[in-house]
Amino acid sequence: MFTEAHIDTSSHDTNNTSSSKSGLGLLNAAIARAQEKLLSLQSPEGYWVFELEADCTIPSEYIMMMHYLDDIDEELQRKIAIYLRSRQAEDGSYPLFTGGPGDISGSVKAYYALKMAGDSVDAPHMVKLREWILGQGGAARANVFTRIALAIFEQLPWRGVPYIPVEIMLLPSWFPFHLDKVSYWSRTVMVPLFIMCTLKAKAKNPHNVNVLELFVVHPDEEKHYFPERTLLNKFFLGLDKLGRVTQPLIPQRMREHAIQKAVDWFTERLNGEDGLGGIFPAMVNAYQAMLLLGFPADHPNVVIARQSIDKLLVIKEDYAYCQPCLSPVWDTALAALALQESDKAGNAANLTQAYDWLKSVQLSDEPGDWRVRRPDLAGGGWAFQFANPHYPDVDDTAVVGFAMADSNLPELDESIHRATRWIVGMQSQNGGYGAFDVDNTYYYLNEIPFADHGALLDPPTVDVSARCAMLMARVAKDHDEYLPALERTIEYIRGDQEADGSWFGRWGTNYIYGTWSALLGLEQTNVPKTDPMYTKAAAWLKSVQREDGGWGEDNLSYHDDKKFRGRYHFSTAFQTAWAVLGLIAAGEVHSQEVKAGIDFLLRGQQADGVWNDPCFTAPGFPKVFYLKYHGYDKFFPLWALARYRNELAKQ
Repeated sequence: MFTEAHIDTSSHDTNNTSSSKSGLGLLNAAIARAQEKLLSLQSPEGYWVFELEADCTIPSEYIMMMHYLDDIDEELQRKIAIYLRSRQAEDGSYPLFTGGPGDISGSVKAYYALKMAGDSVDAPHMVKLREWILGQGGAARANVFTRIALAIFEQLPWRGVPYIPVEIMLLPSWFPFHLDKVSYWSRTVMVPLFIMCTLKAKAKNPHNVNVLELFVVHPDEEKHYFPERTLLNKFFLGLDKLGRVTQPLIPQRMREHAIQKAVDWFTERLNGEDGLGGIFPAMVNAYQAMLLLGFPADHPNVVIARQSIDKLLVIKEDYAYCQPCLSPVWDTALAALALQESDKAGNAANLTQAYDWLKSVQLSDEPGDWRVRRPDLAGGGWAFQFANPHYPDVDDTAVVGFAMADSNLPELDESIHRATRWIVGMQSQNGGYGAFDVDNTYYYLNEIPFADHGALLDPPTVDVSARCAMLMARVAKDHDEYLPALERTIEYIRGDQEADGSWFGRWGTNYIYGTWSALLGLEQTNVPKTDPMYTKAAAWLKSVQREDGGWGEDNLSYHDDKKFRGRYHFSTAFQTAWAVLGLIAAGEVHSQEVKAGIDFLLRGQQADGVWNDPCFTAPGFPKVFYLKYHGYDKFFPLWALARYRNELAKQ
């Protein structure tokens, strides 16, 4: 199956002593280079944070924000436009991830942003982009968020967007739709958006830039902004129409009360310079909603909201873009795990510094939306960002807690157990874990007109659940209070394994990520390596290995086509590392497949010690929004190489 010769690093092979030593030397040298580079990227405060890149939607929205406000930084706009042009696909469209199919919504926003930045509609790249958009049915076929932006810029009528009145803030918790029934990211985006849609916000648009040429039918005459998908969706569309008809009957006092409640809600969660929810769309909506309501530009909340947005900018010499959020806790925990595998004792000083920083940002008794379901649960989690106290992240908390437990460093027990008890308390009824909420499974809400993006909820997933199992199992070796929750999680993982042996990866691409996550979690438990969960998963990973010895998986595997599961047209370092780590966890360290994967990583390492994967690494929301974690090809390959070496040394 493999076309490349393998580097023999099997130190137990007495017939090949010299080649074994040579192979081990190459392995150790690669580990040393990768480790040195990763250590050099640690901040003086102790954390790691790498760029987090999304598709072109968010940089486009940044330009649109400047034109909404008539606050245009010409140089910044010029640099963002350079970035946007560089990301255009050959067919003229803008995909959600590198090499993916064009996306109508992102393409419409990119076109509008480039036109705002001064690009001529007759420029070849604009002609090509416009023709592609029209070929897809035009801007009227864009998603709800894009149509709301177009309505704010007076490019389509408000009937082209869902009816989302601010009076939603007054609905009781038992009502079929309530903020507590949707995910945290939906809440933070929607609440300020309620205000903007209710008051029909209007962009200043100082240059009167329009994009009517992107519509097949004039937007005033378009009749199909909301195609019916299902019977339940048809019912919700009926309610949408009813709401529009009865809107004039809403008393002014009720509207004012609802607006104030919405303002109070997001003001409590503004989160300083880290922003509402720690995510760009929510930050921008809150900023624009406050200005719409007449907050002065120098109001402290307005000033800090803008600072939180600009903190996300990545400005290079030749181009610039805006990140969707920042990932220091996630990056720090994973970098620490890689460094612990490569040299736990030698890296103790750097690891201590990292854990001191993590301890300083661990949450405790702060208010949080998760307390709606768990009011009596003591805090103990970590957010994903530098700060986001209302929204600790279950996944991050499990990884940080496990990394601390694995470090064997002193003065971490209190943090570890606070985190583990919080994890146990956040378990959903089915034994699994969502990323931020408990039992966030109101699936009928995916049929409301606002939810055409399919990312409204935060249900339990195997990848998050497996990391929770990893932490609970590690800590339960000395504290059996965590065992009942652990057993329920193991059964959840068992029940969600695919027939082919893989697991779906919600927060990383995709079945390789999900399978790696599950295997690393199971490895910490007492489940024997002969269990079918292990053997089926290992067989699947071997079956999707590529000819070059590596692994790669396309984000198209999220798009309901099984032929892309675990497959891509080239191998990547980070996915190869996941597969190697998964196979080692399944007891396959001496397999030919693991050796070939290690060889692939050794061949692909650059002179500076890292790798260079050009593709996107994870979904923000499958089918809708994808991410490139710039740290993944810096710490995952190091982790895999070091784990391989360490396992061989045990033989």
